[in-house]
Amino acid sequence: MIMVQGKVDGEVYTEPFSKGVLSRSLIRAKLDINEAYDIASSVESKINEENIEIISTDDLSNMVISLLEKFNKEAAQNYISWRKIKKFKEPLIVLIAGASGVGTSSMAFEIANHLGISNMISTDMIREVMRKIISKDLSPVIHESSYNAYKAMRVPSPPEFDEVIAGYKNHIDTISVGVDAVIERALTEGISIVVEGVHIVPGFIRQDLLDRKNVVLFTLQVSDPEVHKGRFYSRSRQMWARRPLQKYLDNFSSIRKIQKYIVMQSQKYNVTVIENIDLSTTVDYIIKDITEKYEDLNNDDEDN
Repeated sequence: MIMVQGKVDGEVYTEPFSKGVLSRSLIRAKLDINEAYDIASSVESKINEENIEIISTDDLSNMVISLLEKFNKEAAQNYISWRKIKKFKEPLIVLIAGASGVGTSSMAFEIANHLGISNMISTDMIREVMRKIISKDLSPVIHESSYNAYKAMRVPSPPEFDEVIAGYKNHIDTISVGVDAVIERALTEGISIVVEGVHIVPGFIRQDLLDRKNVVLFTLQVSDPEVHKGRFYSRSRQMWARRPLQKYLDNFSSIRKIQKYIVMQSQKYNVTVIENIDLSTTVDYIIKDITEKYEDLNNDDEDN
């Protein structure tokens, strides 16, 4: 039996070589299932040909990269990027901000899948938990959606303020407490996680959390109103969708105002804003950006 040897926190471990485990990591390098399995089988054959009984994780990775470079250079680079992130000791917290309909949920799923992160949460879920804890009498705005929270404000906003944004700010001011708690818990427990949603807004999340080098925040936008509106039509046709289309169309102008506000806040706090037209292009950009940040972290770790 071929054994793979590695280290975790200085402790040496060994485990049986698995083509299935290797195949899953190769899928994250953007190979399809058959291609990933073929590469994994080639690695196994090469190990057997060389009569290797125990191989280190680094030697195994180098063998994989060597085969990938002959087969698909882009996949080889993707695999290298994934390995760099995986080797870092600290958890990775990825925050994806954006208004309803810009694709934060789909992006969170793709990023989590590419990076092998098993924990993912929507800020809508955080809001639901908070709704169970905080009564409607105590905080009526969180019992409304982000785009119509202004309707539940006890004190109307001054006439010089936009009522949609005033209600939205009131809404996220409360929900951001729960977002902060999720981030802080993940950091304390050493758990990598992707958090997405309309309640992630620069200026409302605690700055000491955002200053952590392993906490990364991206904002998605869709500038073209017609493309943005089309996302709601597409989403309503999906079998799993439970959110009624008309509700979003009726509040589309408010959703656009919220997008503008999130982007404005992101620019104010120097957060990367990405035009999310093509999912694959956006994923590639985010993965590349995270890899570069983690490479810097690894260099800092080695210097210390």
